[in-house]
Amino acid sequence: MFKGKIILHRALVAAMAVLCSATSLWGQWIDALGSYSPYSMFGVGKIASDGSAYNYSMGGIGIGMRDNGFINLANPASITARDTLSFMFDFGVNQKNSYFNDSYNKSAYNVFNMQNIAFTFPIYKSSAIVVGISPFSDIGYKFQSTETNENIVADIGDVKYQQYGTGSIYQLFVGASVMFFDRISIGAQSIYYFGFMNKHNDILFNSSSAYKTVYTGWNYKVHSFSGKFGIQYIQPIGKSELVLGGTYRLSSRMNGEAVKYAYSGADTVLYDNALSSGNLTIADEFGAGMSFRVKDKWAVGVDYLQQNWHKASFPDNSTWSNFSASAARYYRAGFEITPNRYDIRYYMKRVTYRAGAYFEQSYVNVAGHQINAFGITFGASFPIYRWHNAVSVAVDLGQRGTLRNDLVRERYVNFIVNINLHDIWFVKYRYD
Repeated sequence: MFKGKIILHRALVAAMAVLCSATSLWGQWIDALGSYSPYSMFGVGKIASDGSAYNYSMGGIGIGMRDNGFINLANPASITARDTLSFMFDFGVNQKNSYFNDSYNKSAYNVFNMQNIAFTFPIYKSSAIVVGISPFSDIGYKFQSTETNENIVADIGDVKYQQYGTGSIYQLFVGASVMFFDRISIGAQSIYYFGFMNKHNDILFNSSSAYKTVYTGWNYKVHSFSGKFGIQYIQPIGKSELVLGGTYRLSSRMNGEAVKYAYSGADTVLYDNALSSGNLTIADEFGAGMSFRVKDKWAVGVDYLQQNWHKASFPDNSTWSNFSASAARYYRAGFEITPNRYDIRYYMKRVTYRAGAYFEQSYVNVAGHQINAFGITFGASFPIYRWHNAVSVAVDLGQRGTLRNDLVRERYVNFIVNINLHDIWFVKYRYD
């Protein structure tokens, strides 16, 4: 008999997991750090890459990738790559370790955060639905300097200047994809952005009771809707296949609050909601990718992404006289190999091994210098029990920024772990 009640229970549990996670993230304490980087103080912070350990371990590629064992979040069209009637669930976390240098100081910081939650299931034969949540951007930084002007120090005493920021913007998405003619897959996602961002600039008078600490900054509470579209063309070549993919994400105008404030002690000097339609925007994005796969053996792929942030605007732009937004570009390449997926004697031959590299030109431009990043990645998926159940891990080693031009060099080691669960629905059992 059909296990209808079990199927319904699985669907409800998966849906509630995503919705409860979204509610928890919305109500989280605003000082929670999703990332830590001095370059996250600008705009909407550091942009996160779409995907899980599956994508990260191959340099972040995914636009042209298709795999029936993993949820590929980089392209909505990819979710039709599945076994018929299969249900997939993916949950991931990451741990970021950053090391900073400038001309005078060294420091380090570690952050732990959610990577993604997603599940996907079929609708009818060659179509499927995906639901999930993942970070879109993160803010995390803290700087402190001491006044060195001898006249000010003699008159006021110890004065410190402090800048710090926290917060994240998350994206909750619901998407669907359908396959045509066994060659073309088209997908679309509805995206809901939501989150908090807080940027503080304080002056602390530590040794003079005549002066009160001055607090200034911006508090954001924002939300908006957007959409993302994807397409993939599959060309079989014997037992192999070539996949060409493309994506486009719409730009979005954020709604909510962007409060500019200034106060000292109990005296409020300024409190202004400076957010109006259009003056905080998320850039549109288009991407292209391709991959070549030899079935159950190996695959290789490349991606290119561009985000047009030079058209975007931010209410707190006037805070940073040396910042301007540029078009962001991402170049990625990676591969995977499985020695023998069906080996029953040697477990390590069934493991899928991956590696990749990337180069990024971020949207952050400081004093005329665009901040770039580059790195190498590697990882593996360790199969568990049956089907495509696995634990996937990825390691990202890279550098952002430089010591030249009075900038900050950030070197980082990121670890990502995802749990991939796979099951078959609507199975008719011979025995109950």
